[in-house]
Amino acid sequence: MTKFVNSLRDWQSESFSRTLKSEIESLKPGTLPLYNGTSQGGIVDDSNITATVMNFAEEDDNILATVGIFFDEIVGGCSCGDPPAADNAYCELKVTINKSTAVAEFAVIS
Repeated sequence: MTKFVNSLRDWQSESFSRTLKSEIESLKPGTLPLYNGTSQGGIVDDSNITATVMNFAEEDDNILATVGIFFDEIVGGCSCGDPPAADNAYCELKVTINKSTAVAEFAVIS
């Protein structure tokens, strides 16, 4: 379970986007469902992601944000023995932060 306590704390302040970006980029590899945003095999290297907060809003009990994520997608080599290569990849996530618990949920939207 991922909690964005600092983002919740900074909600409705000028720091919110920076804090959310920082918390996303600090997540341990494998936390985000980036495999749903791959196009060439589904192998994700998310050890060094970059997040861009595109927009955010408040809805009932949640903070909703759309975030662009840049990461590497590992593409397998051909059967001739070429090593796998890393390609730049991008997807957008819907981030939902519960305002009572700070629990964050993620869904790939494109």
